Amino acid sequence: MIKKHFFVFLIFIHSINAQLDITIMNLFENESLGSNACYRIPTISLVPNGDLIAIVDERIDSCDDLRKNEDINLVIRRSVDSGINWSPTKKLIDLPKGESASDASLIIDRLNKTVFLFFNYMNHNKIKKRYQLMVISSVDNGITWSEPLDITSQITKANWKDDFMFITSGKGIQTKDGLLLHCLVNLDNGTHVFGSKDFGKTWFLTKSPLPNADESKIIELDNKAWMVNSRVNNSGIRHSYISNNKGNSWMVYPENDLIDPGCNAGFIKLNPKKNLILLSNINHKSSRENLCLRYSENEGKSWSDPISIYKGSAAYSSIDALENGDIIILFERDNYSKISLTKLSLKSLPNLF
Repeated sequence: MIKKHFFVFLIFIHSINAQLDITIMNLFENESLGSNACYRIPTISLVPNGDLIAIVDERIDSCDDLRKNEDINLVIRRSVDSGINWSPTKKLIDLPKGESASDASLIIDRLNKTVFLFFNYMNHNKIKKRYQLMVISSVDNGITWSEPLDITSQITKANWKDDFMFITSGKGIQTKDGLLLHCLVNLDNGTHVFGSKDFGKTWFLTKSPLPNADESKIIELDNKAWMVNSRVNNSGIRHSYISNNKGNSWMVYPENDLIDPGCNAGFIKLNPKKNLILLSNINHKSSRENLCLRYSENEGKSWSDPISIYKGSAAYSSIDALENGDIIILFERDNYSKISLTKLSLKSLPNLF
């Protein structure tokens, strides 16, 4: 039996548009912090026991990113009932001022029932603007975690140490063969895929960068090719990249139908029975507003019309599927003042199946 004091019920907000009846739940609100503080950078995932965990930045001094902010922690909430009720907010990475952790992302190793959490770390007291790329892991569905491991030297090159680089927030994947894959942005030397062949014991960097890519997400296609979908700043659209040789080379596909202002997005492939790719992103060429959901039934060769999730100010989003097939999206909205959750049934999506 769930203890009543552990869970708090959250108020729902309804927003009805012409396509769907959207229900929105606020999980993180800036007004609960100080006047200059904010929550940012959402990631959400179903962990091996069926719980949902949601992790975000808690930015104390200001809403600035890691390079300019000396006090960022990571906080977590958990749901044991498919997102209906949530635990209180709890510190996950709590650092002293002068040290910051940001941009949480997750890979779920379902073969070994292990959760990997990546974050970018900076010690402003020692070397400002130098990134360290960290990972922790959990074998009890995110209840307890290992000590942080610095994998910077494994997934970057020696001459990158002062580059503007970071692990993309959101999530990576596990392939059918058990490989763990994720995306690393280097604004000086290109976005690369990195991964692990031994379930997180060691990590590797792939050979070739993805041209013009920034924050990206990766999936595995049915033929075991890798597909990456990325924001491309100042282009007004997203790009897709496909590699048939494990990241040694990439084919580039500008996605003229995937309008985007240059913003991180959610990108997942559902189980083979549904053979569906989902993308949650901002459907505007220049402004961060109008979060939409799109789907592809043919391995990303074409996409549905955008389905509006939230028409107002919105930004980063993270997406996952529940065990019953429902889709859950965690996203920033209202000028970064809230991080909110919505849940959709696949059956409610227009023209699907």
